[in-house]
Amino acid sequence: MTLRALSIGMLGLALLPLAAVAGQPSFIKGEVACTYYDGVTDDLLTGGLGASGLLGAAPAAVDPTNPTAAELRRLAIYNNYRALVPVDPGGGYGTLFGPNIDADGNDTGGEGLVPGWECIAFARVGSGKSNHTLMAQVPDSFDPHDACMVTAASSGSRGVYGAIGTSAEWGLRRGCAVAYTDKGTGTGAHNMATNSVSLITGERVDAEEAGKASHFTAKVNEKKRQAFDAATPNRFAYKHAHSQRNPEAHWGLSVLRAIQFTFAQINALCDDGELDCAGKVKPKTTIVIASSVSNGGGAAVRAAEQDKAGWIDGVAVSEPNVNPAPGGAFAIQQGSGAPFFGHSLSLYDYTTVLHLYQGCANLAPENALAPFNTGGSALRCQALADKGLLSGATLDDQATEAQAIIQSYGFLPEQNVTQPSNYGISAVQGVAVTYANAYARASVLDNLCGYSFGATDGAGTPIALDAAAEAGLFGTSNGIPPSAGVNIINHDSLGGPRLDAQSISPSSGLADLNLDGSLCLRGLATGRDPVTGAKLKGRDKAAARRIARSISRVRASGDLGGRPAIFVTGRADAILPPNHSSRPYFGLNKLVEGEASHLRYYEVLNAHHLDALTILDVLFNTPLFSDKFIPLHHYLFQGLDLMYDHLKHGTPLPPSQVVRTVPRGVIPPFTLADVPPLIEAVNLPAISQMPPAGDLILFEDATVKIPD
Repeated sequence: MTLRALSIGMLGLALLPLAAVAGQPSFIKGEVACTYYDGVTDDLLTGGLGASGLLGAAPAAVDPTNPTAAELRRLAIYNNYRALVPVDPGGGYGTLFGPNIDADGNDTGGEGLVPGWECIAFARVGSGKSNHTLMAQVPDSFDPHDACMVTAASSGSRGVYGAIGTSAEWGLRRGCAVAYTDKGTGTGAHNMATNSVSLITGERVDAEEAGKASHFTAKVNEKKRQAFDAATPNRFAYKHAHSQRNPEAHWGLSVLRAIQFTFAQINALCDDGELDCAGKVKPKTTIVIASSVSNGGGAAVRAAEQDKAGWIDGVAVSEPNVNPAPGGAFAIQQGSGAPFFGHSLSLYDYTTVLHLYQGCANLAPENALAPFNTGGSALRCQALADKGLLSGATLDDQATEAQAIIQSYGFLPEQNVTQPSNYGISAVQGVAVTYANAYARASVLDNLCGYSFGATDGAGTPIALDAAAEAGLFGTSNGIPPSAGVNIINHDSLGGPRLDAQSISPSSGLADLNLDGSLCLRGLATGRDPVTGAKLKGRDKAAARRIARSISRVRASGDLGGRPAIFVTGRADAILPPNHSSRPYFGLNKLVEGEASHLRYYEVLNAHHLDALTILDVLFNTPLFSDKFIPLHHYLFQGLDLMYDHLKHGTPLPPSQVVRTVPRGVIPPFTLADVPPLIEAVNLPAISQMPPAGDLILFEDATVKIPD
């Protein structure tokens, strides 16, 4: 029986034992599940929703408290696609990108459903004690005689479908196989009260029943789990935060495993007669591009650094989370500004600066017009001043000083437009708390810095998560609270545990956005008490040391082995600031590889990290982000096109440059219901093969030179 017949005959997932599929890599754990999607009732790219369905309401389960694997998959595709791809009217969806746009950028006039095979399995990566989800998609348009593959590591802490709308869409519409990985993070949510966990399909079961098939089960014995729930009821452990494995240290290896896994599935299809192959499909006859965005982009870069076997031909990433090795003897200079040597701070370092000061800085007069500027607190400013961390006498003075402190850490003025909103949606808080736990290799039992995860009611009191919300976590959560009804809780709040933003700090007696928690997180970054400057002691000292060691393991070397590579980054990126990610990586690579370097860096003006925030414009029916920013997503696809043409046809890569885009602005009156497509070619100039000299990004005189 063929794979196609087996899958259709089972009317769902075809669970193929390893013995049934020859040549499976040794790192695969358990079974490989393969499904064929016909491109009519369901598909690889849109979960059967099509381009128009992705614009509509979220797909609902027949029984929301007991969704099927197929329903959870469709919901995960819907939410992960919309989380990264701007779908606001006139923002480019359906005209410049989207399932209906073909590889040449033309509107097919259809829904863009992609038929083909999807195979998924758990893998051992690193220590082998934590499940990484790998997935391979092989579209019907894949040509074994002219093969290509693109990686799609999930962005953020998302599940395995976390790059479905980014590098995966580009690959599927070009007929490339797609190699996915959740990087050992994903939505692994363990309910410590009910002991429920998720399977690889997202379905929720008891942890004991799941056993080794659990996506993530906290390393806590039953006696301790019950004691924890009694003392700290209704809490969740999350895989990225509480696996105690520092999964980021293995992100590069996880991408390499995904590539190997995808080749194995392609060749299984060849052996089964599903593909017309003349022998095995091998890396040397396949164009393989390591790609993705944000954390997934950083994972692709680390994979290229670690690839000594020649799996990867080129790299094309957007806004990558890279932590360049510090100490590089070079400066970064933008325009005629002063050379900046304080680059290459780790993500945890600069995020804890934001976590400490942004809640006050949001109130600075210069941020008054920043879109969706919520979450600022005068009490945070007061508490910082009371502890001697701010010296201003008035609220305006304090907020302005807080903003100046942030800028002194290398944040760019262009980032001030989006920093307040990132704090307002708790992106900063979620990253700081999750990475503190991950790097400290903390257990959920530790309540590190007094933080825990759980649902809360309107008063901020921890409660049990709604049954339907828990059942749908695989399809709705981004893997890093606050998300899908699971929030950040301050366990140490006066009066008892409370929603972090509503809690009261014991040291100040104020509802100051949990300043005590912020100080603790910042202290773990520096090894010193932020107020007194004294060295940490005891458990805090040990946690800070573990964090430092973990960060050292995720540092990027800058050595891509001479591979061609493209970085695309928005100058206004306030999640992964250019001065600590793409810019210093470019400089480090030039130092390490010298004349052998083939890295190109394209810094895009009027672009930031979260394209999908334009959905807020739709919700509030007012221009917040859409009039100020262009979709960086468009330049990821352009970077992938450039890399593919370079690898396939030898087309030279354009030199590193600043790309000067033109925001679409506002066409009054602003009415989202009937806005025509506004993003056009004039707004999105192509990355140029011959840019003006004033736009070139150079590495000269031990300096990364960035034009204004």
